[in-house]
Amino acid sequence: MADANAAVAVVTLSVVLLGLVSGLSLSWALLPVAVVVLIFVLASGLKGRDELAHLNVCVLVLGDIGRSPRMQYHALSLSRHGYSVTLIGFLGSKPHQDIIEDDRIDILPISELKGLTVGPRIFRYASKVIFQSFQLFYVLMKIEDQSYILMQNPPGLPAIAVAWAASRFRGNQFIIDWHNYGYTIMALTHGKNHFIVTLAKWYEKLFGRFSDNNLCVTNAMREDLRKNWNIEATTLYDKPPPIFRETPLKLQHELFIRMGSTYLPFRPSPDVTKEYIELTAFTEHNSQTGAVTRSAGRPALLISSTSWTGQCCPH
Repeated sequence: MADANAAVAVVTLSVVLLGLVSGLSLSWALLPVAVVVLIFVLASGLKGRDELAHLNVCVLVLGDIGRSPRMQYHALSLSRHGYSVTLIGFLGSKPHQDIIEDDRIDILPISELKGLTVGPRIFRYASKVIFQSFQLFYVLMKIEDQSYILMQNPPGLPAIAVAWAASRFRGNQFIIDWHNYGYTIMALTHGKNHFIVTLAKWYEKLFGRFSDNNLCVTNAMREDLRKNWNIEATTLYDKPPPIFRETPLKLQHELFIRMGSTYLPFRPSPDVTKEYIELTAFTEHNSQTGAVTRSAGRPALLISSTSWTGQCCPH
């Protein structure tokens, strides 16, 4: 927290100096100082409420809950350990049935705001961030008292700053689960030297230090956070929960048939033909008996993450 407080002081001073250089009067330029002092005073006054909310946790993802398996696993694990969970995010796809049926987990959907639809691209993007900030701050201030806010990053713009501010107002512990860096994902689209990417990196590095605790997915990510951003994190590996089961062979075969219609590696060798047998590169379906078996001499099939970058994965 010392680093976070120092960073807040630096940012506040920078904003004050920027205001003075821009021609603002001293009273207006000092307004950020008053805001920061108010936040810390309110946060100190609210610390006593933690006792009433020690078994409440807010799990936050500024994305599709149904496509955020790790955050769903967090929610299920916390529930099984006696915590009441408020799961906040977009409802683009259906969460897992175990989440829906869990009495200790309340899903609080938020809208995926789009921002302005006219004007320069940078202003449209900025308006989206501003709209999302107000919506998220309102939701975090409206929910019942929580002892922790656990948020996924990325996406962290504007979630990190908003969640930190809300946690200071309400006296929560703020925890970031680092899956990757948001700015590296943006760089794949805009290029690493783009102004937006540079700004996103500065924002993420600055506000990432404000958290009370940090989790990450690999030791490589933990070391990168410590070495380059001075953030201490705990590695929490993904572990398949009970809802993970091996796909039945019949469904595997049906999937490979569909994949083979688009991707050549899933198709059987043209030199191999068998009567009454439907073939893929990995499976064989006997049309007479209905039996599905794995093909002899089938190739290996490696399924990897879709968001590998140098920070989250070992070199």
